[in-house]
Amino acid sequence: MTIAAFKNLHQRHQAAHLARHGQPLAVRTEDSFDLCLFAIETFYAEVWRSRGDEAILFIHVFDRPSGLSDYLPLISLGEMGR
Repeated sequence: MTIAAFKNLHQRHQAAHLARHGQPLAVRTEDSFDLCLFAIETFYAEVWRSRGDEAILFIHVFDRPSGLSDYLPLISLGEMGR
């Protein structure tokens, strides 16, 4: 799926697609929000929730590496390098 096609989906379908095909990379907090970063095909998706709430407020998608800057210190490659 392209980033444009993903953006055209309803948020509920975006969330379902992320659950099936997304690779969770990192979780962080910003102000009163919990954010979860996913890699999906050729782009990234950032899921925003109010802290402590399961309901998704919105999903921000991007394909530029600059969008990863807040996450780089949090991403662990773990066993991938072995």
